[in-house]
Amino acid sequence: MEVLTLNQVRDILYKGASLDVDSLPLDAVRDCYDFLREFAADKVIYGINTGFGPMAQWRVDDRYLEDLQYNIIRSHSCGAGEALEDIYVKSAMIARLGVFLQCRSGIHPEVCRLLVEFINRGIYPYIPMHGSVGASGDLVQLAHLALTLIGEGKVHYRGEWRKTAEVMEENGLKPISIHVREGLSVTNGTSVMTGISVVNQFRAEQLTEWALLASVMMNEIASSFDDLMSEELNSCRRHHGQIAIAAKMRELASGSACLLKREHELYDNSHAEESTFEHKVQAYYSLRCTPQILGPVFETLENSRRVLQEELNCASDNPIIDPVGRNVLHGGNFHGDYISLEEDKVKIAMVRLAMTAERQLNYLFHDRINGILPPFLNLGTLGLNYGMQACQFTATSTTAECQTLAMPNYVHSIPNNNDNQDIVSMGTNTALLCRQVIENVYQVTAILFIALAQAIDCLQIKDKIAPASRRVYDAVREIMPTIVEDKPFYENIAKVEAWLKEHPLDILDFDSAK
Repeated sequence: MEVLTLNQVRDILYKGASLDVDSLPLDAVRDCYDFLREFAADKVIYGINTGFGPMAQWRVDDRYLEDLQYNIIRSHSCGAGEALEDIYVKSAMIARLGVFLQCRSGIHPEVCRLLVEFINRGIYPYIPMHGSVGASGDLVQLAHLALTLIGEGKVHYRGEWRKTAEVMEENGLKPISIHVREGLSVTNGTSVMTGISVVNQFRAEQLTEWALLASVMMNEIASSFDDLMSEELNSCRRHHGQIAIAAKMRELASGSACLLKREHELYDNSHAEESTFEHKVQAYYSLRCTPQILGPVFETLENSRRVLQEELNCASDNPIIDPVGRNVLHGGNFHGDYISLEEDKVKIAMVRLAMTAERQLNYLFHDRINGILPPFLNLGTLGLNYGMQACQFTATSTTAECQTLAMPNYVHSIPNNNDNQDIVSMGTNTALLCRQVIENVYQVTAILFIALAQAIDCLQIKDKIAPASRRVYDAVREIMPTIVEDKPFYENIAKVEAWLKEHPLDILDFDSAK
């Protein structure tokens, strides 16, 4: 059943919305729990009265069934590396709640209630970045989540790392109890990789929209012919992503006095006697091919959004409890291949954005290529001042790192767990690599928008650009003035990057299900 939407999750993560526990299907969660408790009383069921993984061949005596559940939580809380940031942890908790609300896990409803309290109160379990191979899901990282639900470990609360038990007592909360399989069910599934990927999705969508607007501004600066975005040209390519990007370009460019009409400039016979043309007949690919470059990026994000929407509302643990058919089914719903493959595709698409932005920067900085701007957009004294020359080093090196990270991680599988997990997804690693690429692309994009504003000042065309372009130009100029004398850039790059993250354009509809 679909109980969560990506837009709802975005409101919780970014707009301060909360979850209403009374609106959740907790009666159905309770029914599933009641069935499992009755069904498991006289049967051998994995993870309830057997060991875990390769240890499943050993039956566990009834005296130790509660210990069994605590043991998987404590033994698997062995992650390493830096802690995931709060927003990724919150997203992972929402994803885990979505699993339980499918009513196929057999957990007691108190688990859902405590998760909702953690989400709404901003209590963030310590979840380290390293530990998941993405099969049996995120066992290690989800164990760290489970550790806090039983009142152990540590949480990030109001900017401080504190003992979970202290924060829970302060908030009037009690740890969950072990009833049947709470330990295994909380630790087994794809919720951490899904949580990270959901945040990646929102940020990747933002970046694609910023890349679209930046490309419009680039073509305004270059006084490109506007047929690159025409409906007739792009519709005959047939791909709906390209068509959508071109349509949005036309909308964003509306009101611009900078773009040229080919029929007015070249088709009126006024240039019939010229042997060479001062203005380029066709712009460079990084300007002219925006619909063809961003179209597949758009379609990639459409598909990843669909997969994430499904993953938010799926039962991804094992075994699966079927109270209607009165059965317990063993399989591999915890395997993270869907997430791993999609995050690789998103990662590659984001690298393409970085590459395009870096080439657009090169056009702006290279006076012999653009033919209209001073070297490196330098409005000071050439030779004495350097304009944005060194900013290109940062953009180029960051883009190069993105290209290295573009190597697909989905194809990296190392058997482990006594070869029980003989092929794994590495989905969480893939999501983390995608996260790093996205952060890098924001940095390159911030430098690009600083350069766009500087180029507009060099040409003195701020009153000629489209209203959509003018709004972002004004925003950049509120952060930093036109560059004449040499000054450090690093703080302004960070400020523009933060502004881009905090001001989504919301101009494209990535939900292909509509």
